[in-house]
Amino acid sequence: MGATVETATRTPAAQAVGVTKVYGHGPGAVTALDGVTLGFQAGTFTAVTGPSGSGKSTLLHLLGGLDTPTRGQVHLEGRDLSLVGQRALTVLRRDRIGVVFQAYNLLPTLTAAENIRLPLALAGRKPDPAWLEHLVSSLGLEGRLGRRPAELSVGQQQRVAVARALLTRPALLLADEPTGALDSASGADLLGLLQATCRQDGQTIVMVTHDPRAACAAQRVLFLSDGRVTGELADPTPAAVLAGGAGRDDDRFLP
Repeated sequence: MGATVETATRTPAAQAVGVTKVYGHGPGAVTALDGVTLGFQAGTFTAVTGPSGSGKSTLLHLLGGLDTPTRGQVHLEGRDLSLVGQRALTVLRRDRIGVVFQAYNLLPTLTAAENIRLPLALAGRKPDPAWLEHLVSSLGLEGRLGRRPAELSVGQQQRVAVARALLTRPALLLADEPTGALDSASGADLLGLLQATCRQDGQTIVMVTHDPRAACAAQRVLFLSDGRVTGELADPTPAAVLAGGAGRDDDRFLP
């Protein structure tokens, strides 16, 4: 049985119920998540941390409808994603979910501006010019919008990916190590932007991070180890996050 994190009585914006994810079959099968039940209330910012291989990225992919659990259910705004047809799921992911992938997933033939606008372009919609300008300014991308990914630094590519995920003002933002390639100042600016969108727009944010300082931008930290939720921390401090990770295969728990 996996660990359970209690949720409030109201329906969470996103929820995993008894979720297990197994990759492969037979003796070589790997259990990435093991009976996880947890919820994320609307307008909250949660960081998920733990050792490499603990199931953090798998959790994000399941919450975003990018993968399906072996057992259990994933709900978005009260809807069981396993009962949503593929076409409806595609629309749901496009309109209600933003994802910042660890590999960025930018299209190499498009400029930074075209990559940022891509989700709306696919939906046949135009961006809010003021919101787009705010994102570009907040993420320090002025003067770089005409460049293709190969002409951008890794950190700039990461910021383009964040702008793309935020452009649609998704109800749920899933971010996998969004500050990983950023210097401390750029990382702080990004975390401040995420805090502001959570606070002002009621956005629900789930962020995977190895960095205890980045985790402290969140209101709550969840600890994963071996596919299970092993702890929860409210109003985190770096020392408390590090202490929460102690004893969990520390050679893989990267500060």
